[in-house]
Amino acid sequence: MYPDPKRIRNNKHTVRFDDYEQAVLTALANYQGEQLAVLIRDIVMREATAVLAERNTSILDRAGA
Repeated sequence: MYPDPKRIRNNKHTVRFDDYEQAVLTALANYQGEQLAVLIRDIVMREATAVLAERNTSILDRAGA
């Protein structure tokens, strides 16, 4: 039915925000015209990619030293 069944988003995680954090995220989602969950997923994946790239560069720098 699906080309890649592992791409179906079935994995859930609970993240709790205080009222101020929630207000910032909601305002950003409204400004961009996105659903809040989609915005949070995009932010998390962007940050995870950046962390992995940074660590990969750090590992390569140490290997070359």
